[in-house]
Amino acid sequence: MPQVFDVLHDIIFHCQSKKIPTIQLLWWVTMVTRRVDLRSDTVTKPTEAMRAAMANAEVDDDVLGYDPTAAFLEKKMANIMGKEAALFVPSGTMANLICVLTHCQIRGSEVILGDYSHIHIYENGGISTLGGVHPRTVKNNEDGTMDIDRIEESIRDPSFEICYPTTRLICLENSHAHSGGRCLSAEYTDKVGELAKKYGLKLHIDGARIFNASVALGVPVHRLVHAADSVTACLSKGLGAPAGTVIAGSKAFISKAKILRKTLGGGMRQVGVLCAAALVAVEENVGKLEGDHKKAKILAAAINNIKGLKVDLDSVETNIVYFDILKESGITEDELMKKLEVHGVLAMPEGPRKIRLVLHHQISEHDVQYTISCIQKIVSGLPDQNGVN
Repeated sequence: MPQVFDVLHDIIFHCQSKKIPTIQLLWWVTMVTRRVDLRSDTVTKPTEAMRAAMANAEVDDDVLGYDPTAAFLEKKMANIMGKEAALFVPSGTMANLICVLTHCQIRGSEVILGDYSHIHIYENGGISTLGGVHPRTVKNNEDGTMDIDRIEESIRDPSFEICYPTTRLICLENSHAHSGGRCLSAEYTDKVGELAKKYGLKLHIDGARIFNASVALGVPVHRLVHAADSVTACLSKGLGAPAGTVIAGSKAFISKAKILRKTLGGGMRQVGVLCAAALVAVEENVGKLEGDHKKAKILAAAINNIKGLKVDLDSVETNIVYFDILKESGITEDELMKKLEVHGVLAMPEGPRKIRLVLHHQISEHDVQYTISCIQKIVSGLPDQNGVN
């Protein structure tokens, strides 16, 4: 954070030249060196309980299928998601890639997915690059859904396979990150599942934040993914594990997925060390998600009350807050982010005049209030009580 150190140097020099009291210098230094990281819920650090579990984990070779901690986590996650079996993999991107490639084993297969889905936008085109799978996008609505009629219209006519790729899979994302963490209802997912069965297709759910959706909707995870043939659940976002995602599906599906995990380089030996931390995440941090959601709503409402900024409050259902910077504010997203960084608040740009903030269990209520205060002072151009803006 070079800008922070530059500002810190300037403050110390200013205080020395003006003979400002040490106590005020210490206050400024504390303010400048404070860190509130809202870039993503992936920035959480392992808790002491996770570190202890990792140190004491019982392990063996998981590629050969003998790691007991990995097996315990996979069984637990399969039960939570209401599926026959589960598989631990290093990342969410690999998890989605494995699922798509397992469902679409014939090159030239086509998958229907949202135009703002994570698989389509943020996963490096892996399904095409590595699997020869063709994406056919359907417009995502503001709530993260796709119109059922548009999905059906996108399914290829198999009688014209001389020209068309073959539709084999539909993908949904719950919660939907690019829509601000909005949640897909069980009823909507059921309808997509019925459509998939009607045409002999499979349904995959990218459940990177499926626990957030479950908590926000008050619906068990297994109910939200009941219609899915496969589902992923990330353990290193809001749940705070240091790494890992779990895939769930039928025993036959997971057996094929495990082979693909090895092919992609995702087979790990004593992976129980990571799975032990993931177990703590599942057992201790799911209950903290509701607090994350409440803090996100508090943050969103306060930002929306700042002149020159705008939040779609209806979109804040979970732990993600997007806000627009209106032209009347006289500040750009880059300028606002740089000034926030000086105050130790980190955010993520989300396009022209738009910023994303993501809450997680290591962000306190005091951090939220501090962030609101910093944004207010920066946008209004007002200095704080000690002359820093």
